[in-house]
Amino acid sequence: MTTMTMAPITRRRLAIFRAHRRGAWSLAIFTALFVLCLSAEFLANDRPLLIRFNDQFYAPVLRDYSEDTFGDDFLPTEADYTDPQLAAAINAHGWMLWPAIPFRYDTVIKNLPVPAPAPPSLRNLLGTDDQARDVLARVIYGFRLSVLFGFTLTAVSSVVGIAAGAVQGFYGGLTDLLFQRFIEVWSGMPQLYLLIILGSIVTPTFWTLLVFLLLFSWMALTGVVRAEFLRGRNLDYVRAAQALGVSNGAIMARHILPNALVATLSFLPFTLSGSVTVLASLDFLGFGLPPGSPSLGELVAQGKNNLQAPWLGMTAFVVLGGVLTLLIFIGEAVRDAFDPRKQP
Repeated sequence: MTTMTMAPITRRRLAIFRAHRRGAWSLAIFTALFVLCLSAEFLANDRPLLIRFNDQFYAPVLRDYSEDTFGDDFLPTEADYTDPQLAAAINAHGWMLWPAIPFRYDTVIKNLPVPAPAPPSLRNLLGTDDQARDVLARVIYGFRLSVLFGFTLTAVSSVVGIAAGAVQGFYGGLTDLLFQRFIEVWSGMPQLYLLIILGSIVTPTFWTLLVFLLLFSWMALTGVVRAEFLRGRNLDYVRAAQALGVSNGAIMARHILPNALVATLSFLPFTLSGSVTVLASLDFLGFGLPPGSPSLGELVAQGKNNLQAPWLGMTAFVVLGGVLTLLIFIGEAVRDAFDPRKQP
């Protein structure tokens, strides 16, 4: 029923995308990994998923409990479920269901058999970093954070860039000239130096980095949209709409923008991969997220600083390389799907 109601051009694009086997498989793998990492707290956590104690159920992964909840002998402080005494008290009157990985991204693992960074083992499948934190848990949380950051930056910058390019291309003339000169000056600003200055004034966070990078990343799509609007504003159906008194906003949104989006959508997967790379690069240089945050760039820095622990560098390379490869393959499939010369 859904296929019957699709427009023929949409069915054609979906057929071309599916025929691009490498891109279709990459989208399936990337989507599965992203959905899996969205539930990172249920995969890697130093709190049990569920506790049964004295015939009552508790969900520490969802809410906090104090230690005296599980016995009057404990203090009214936040429960540490890795404490042997607390664990013994709970197991004596019930049981605990732990996640597959019993560590969070910031959990400091105690009683390692060797000094940190520890090599991969059955307890830590990808080993630990130099601060005795589980690498696999940090990869899961870091992948989620990087992709969410990339999605947010790509979405917001695309909206701003499309709007700017639409205004430039539709009105042209002096508006286009002034906007182009502004973009030339603004794109020449030293972003890294400005970020260093920003980091000395405020502590970089997810949102401050997002806003700062948004100030420069919106220009990526402006040129493409501007060219489409410059071409589209002179078409006959646009001139007919203007003659009928249709407002400029309606013409831009209804008649020209759908055609401009075809070229724009082809760039989005590549823009997303660039956003993920930018965050990883800033974290590697030390100008990104606050210390201790789960970051793929920080994992790369760990590998550089601990050459005696090759599993850190190999993990960072495989994860970052794999994510970027999947996004590039998806971008190639999307580009072919919107190419009018391709046949399904």
